[in-house]
Amino acid sequence: MKDNVIRKAAVAALKQDQVIVYPTEAVWGMGCDPQSEIAVNHLLTIKQRPIEKGLILIAADFAQVEKYVDIKKLSSDIKQQVFDSWPGPVTWLLPCSEIAPHWVTGGSDLIAMRITNHPTVINLCNEFEDAIVSTSANLTGQPTCETLNELQELFDDKVAVYVDEPLGGNTNPSTIKHAFTGKVIRS
Repeated sequence: MKDNVIRKAAVAALKQDQVIVYPTEAVWGMGCDPQSEIAVNHLLTIKQRPIEKGLILIAADFAQVEKYVDIKKLSSDIKQQVFDSWPGPVTWLLPCSEIAPHWVTGGSDLIAMRITNHPTVINLCNEFEDAIVSTSANLTGQPTCETLNELQELFDDKVAVYVDEPLGGNTNPSTIKHAFTGKVIRS
């Protein structure tokens, strides 16, 4: 990230149960600390998103999300497919561990996650020392905003920090795949 001050402010906001907006591989993302029920509920309220839909976790590496996954439930072939697709814009629905927060999974026995190749998100996750929630920065059911100015007008001070860095250049949001069925949920 070019601006060390903004990065530090974003990490501080994550640690204080606040919501941030940041660039992802294709669209602006909205995120918070996945372990904070307060932060996730605030994010869901801002987006007008029902908890049952669940949320994606994004991380710099698998070590940051490993605690949320019951990796033993995956065959070696599926594990290989998952790890071969990362880092990159592929989100997997994986079996969640017992500590995966229900406010992130939406009550499902699966958890959505991806390992990013976006340098801004990698830096945020590494400095936060954990994965962060990643959902599109928009109101549920509405198109995603194309500029940071649109987001600031829409969300104003409901978001603590807006990280002004470039998007990753992909034209579509991440592909979402189901680990057990192989079905593509979103392409």
